[in-house]
Amino acid sequence: MSFYSFAKSVVKAILKPYYRIETIGLENFPRTGGVLLCSNHISNLDPPVVGITAPRPVHFMAKAELFSKPILKNILPKIHSFPVKRGMSDREALRTGLSILKDGNVLGLFPEGTRSRTGELGKGLAGAGFFALRTEADVVPCAIIGPYKPFKKLIVVYGEPINMSELKKNKASANETTELIMNEIQKLINKYK
Repeated sequence: MSFYSFAKSVVKAILKPYYRIETIGLENFPRTGGVLLCSNHISNLDPPVVGITAPRPVHFMAKAELFSKPILKNILPKIHSFPVKRGMSDREALRTGLSILKDGNVLGLFPEGTRSRTGELGKGLAGAGFFALRTEADVVPCAIIGPYKPFKKLIVVYGEPINMSELKKNKASANETTELIMNEIQKLINKYK
C-alpha cells in the first residue's frame, strides 16, 4: 500500500464520520486521463476532504511556506503536493502542474487562491484557466458545501466536466476561462446548498 493510500484511509476514517461527509456526482469524475479539479475554498480542511472523496489520487499545489515546516515538508511530497509561491507567477509550479495533467493525472486547484472569509465564492485567479487552456485535461468543477461543524453534514459535489472546446476555438483568455469555471462551481453550490 502506498503512503498516499494509507494516509487517505486514515484521514477518511477520521473526517468522514466527524463531518458526516456526503459525496455527490462521483459518476462525473473521469476514470482516466488528465483531470483539472477546481473547487471552492472554505476551510484548511478542503484539500484532505477533496483528497478522500475523489476517486483518484489528487496532486495539490500547496503554499511554499508549508514545505518549510518540520513535519509537513516530509509528508506533503508523499501525498502528491508540490509548492507554489504565492503572489507571483511561479513558473516552476506551472510547469509541474502542466506535466501532472499531461501525464494523465489529477491536479487539484482552489482557483480563489485563498480561503473565503465569508464562505461565499470569491473571484478565481487566472491559473485555473491557464491549465484548462494549455492541456487536453477534463475540467471538473467541485463544490464543498459546509459548515465544517462536528456531526453536521458536509457535502462534496463533483460536477460534469466543463466543455472547453468553444473557449479554445475562440482563443479565450485565462481569466475568461477561470470565470466560466467559477460560474460552474457556483451553480453546484446553488443547487445543493
